[in-house]
Amino acid sequence: MAGGEASVERVKDGATGLEKLVLRAAHGCSVEVYLYGGQVIFWENEYREQLLFVSRKASFKPPKAIRGGIQICFPQFGNHGVLEQHGFARNRLWSVDESPPPFPATASNCHIDLILKQSPEVLKIWPHSFEFRLRVALSPTGDLMLTSRIKNTNADGKPFKFRLSYHTYFLVSDISEVRIEGLETLDYLDNLQSEDRRTEQGDAVVFESEVDKVYLSAPPKIVIIDHDKKRTFELRKEGLPDVVLWNPWDMKAKTIPDFAEEEYKRMLCVGAANVEKPITLRPGEEWQGRQEISVVPSSYSSGQWDPEIIHRI
Repeated sequence: MAGGEASVERVKDGATGLEKLVLRAAHGCSVEVYLYGGQVIFWENEYREQLLFVSRKASFKPPKAIRGGIQICFPQFGNHGVLEQHGFARNRLWSVDESPPPFPATASNCHIDLILKQSPEVLKIWPHSFEFRLRVALSPTGDLMLTSRIKNTNADGKPFKFRLSYHTYFLVSDISEVRIEGLETLDYLDNLQSEDRRTEQGDAVVFESEVDKVYLSAPPKIVIIDHDKKRTFELRKEGLPDVVLWNPWDMKAKTIPDFAEEEYKRMLCVGAANVEKPITLRPGEEWQGRQEISVVPSSYSSGQWDPEIIHRI
């Protein structure tokens, strides 16, 4: 599909009433980012194929988090501490950052900058002043890049700790036909077993039942291979040592109100994260991390991913 000039447009979604920003790359790819949650909801390739999963039962009404896309889980992941599950960033209204600081140079001129700060409501549950800046960018070839910068702006001299995850819902053809390479031999925390620490034994991660794991000290790149679609997602990360992996399978899916029963077959959550060891920031200090996703056609040799015969779209 022929592309045009890269563009960014701010619109109001007629179906949900929520404001969003639509990024269109010259290559024909597009991304939709909602100000609610600072959340990427849709990501299409140049053939208008959706790459992210959004449940057909997803709620777009605050304060419910939107089930799908890429959720920003901050300042915690899971149910640690007194905050709501996965923190508050995914169900707060972000603002467009009109004067962002310089970000590392990228090949993209198609991006938007958002910012989330403390509010009286947030200060009641997390008594810290902060600035969370988020850049969402599309490369000319359709790679999706999220860069986060978090700064401690406390005036009282107090440090704070946080965890973060890009909770990314990938759309897949059939979860039983998906494999992940790059996590083999790693230690992980099994959230289905009271966060027991275990070691991955397989030569790749495959799916036959519910999974809820945090892989520790993961490499900077992993690949998610969708056999039926002949498609591979390459996930690269910086500043985020861990990788979160989740699929509710059939029984758990039935207990989730904003998740249709059979949808577990078509989704997989994989995201760069910092879970095991929280990050500490003193006043004035800033942390930065990023996640980048590319889509490439898959080629197989004895069921293994062969980078020598994969060519970037």
